Amino acid sequence: MKFPFYIAKRYLFSKSSNNAINIITIIAAIGVFAGAFSLFIVLSGFAGLKDFSLSFSNKFDPDLKILPSSGKTFQFPENKAEELAEIEGISSFSQIIEERIFLDYRNKNHTAFIKGVDKNYQQVTQIDSAIAGSWLTSSEAQVVVGNTISRKLGLSIFNYQNLLNVMVPRPGKGQITGLNPGQAFNQEKVIVSGIYSVNEELDDKYVFSNLDFARNLLELDETTFSGVEIKITPEADADVVTDKIKALFGDEIIVKNRAQLNEMLYKMLNTENLAVYLIFTLVLIIALFNVAGSIIMVILDKRENIKTLFNLGASESQIKRIFFTQGMLMTIIGGAIGLFAAILLVYLQLQFDLVMITPSLPYPVAITLENILIVILTIGILGLIASFIAAGSSRKALKAV
Repeated sequence: MKFPFYIAKRYLFSKSSNNAINIITIIAAIGVFAGAFSLFIVLSGFAGLKDFSLSFSNKFDPDLKILPSSGKTFQFPENKAEELAEIEGISSFSQIIEERIFLDYRNKNHTAFIKGVDKNYQQVTQIDSAIAGSWLTSSEAQVVVGNTISRKLGLSIFNYQNLLNVMVPRPGKGQITGLNPGQAFNQEKVIVSGIYSVNEELDDKYVFSNLDFARNLLELDETTFSGVEIKITPEADADVVTDKIKALFGDEIIVKNRAQLNEMLYKMLNTENLAVYLIFTLVLIIALFNVAGSIIMVILDKRENIKTLFNLGASESQIKRIFFTQGMLMTIIGGAIGLFAAILLVYLQLQFDLVMITPSLPYPVAITLENILIVILTIGILGLIASFIAAGSSRKALKAV
């Protein structure tokens, strides 16, 4: 193995008498460098955008959420709450009630969902970090609305002169809606204490209230809930905790993690990431064709050397291995330099905010071990294939001489 490696290294780093071959070799090396560099930069950019996009929904979504397997609600009595709290890995949980509501404010209307939450809700999510104003208190009927809802209705914080009217159909009263609308709806006037901003979809969907307010508005008993949102400890295994929760409740509930709660968002981000990876892999394939072309040109240029090596006792497989090793060396060196330069550039972006989206928002990037391994494996596999194909031309060169 030392003999093919030694010859391949000499061919790679020594100048050829044919200047065109030197130029082709340099272009091939630059192509591998550029391919590795651009692939890692793009993957790091998408990793940063993914983290940036999910950072908003992560403020709102819990680690795990218990939902009814059928219908809108399920029974969650006090004894089950105590058993749930004793499950290892659960840091805290919040009981919630959700239902579609109708909002009316100064002749402007909007359909949304009320989300009644208990006092533990802020321990489960980071919603308080996205609020302008104040969170709910138990002293009066208050709600926290999304930024999109506030703009559509023209709401302002703590406007006691103009209260927001919240309406929901009474259970079993839908049949008299056309006859007596006043009796068909439960109505409450509330003050807006805060406005949250997470993302456009959520800002247009939820109105937060105290759990007791939502329960009275919807005429639900104290053991009926729409869901339970759970925060797990950092060292806990989400799958193990999920299995324990399912064992406690049986078939009446389903448990979703954060990715399942945002299935469409995760699917969209992963699809975009895959599409960009495939596009830049195609660019890398084209660059590695240059490596194959460079090796073939070297084989043609070194036909007399190949004949000499063969006459000295080198086997066909050893001669083939020389050019295969040369191609792999070119791929490894060019790829390694390109990857190192890309990691350095991404690191500088993280430290010094070289590229800005807005004056206060740097372009999000992330250095992950996964992306480093993807680049290494992609370049390694494609380089191996290109080098193997190109090295096969050495046999034709032997027959020609």
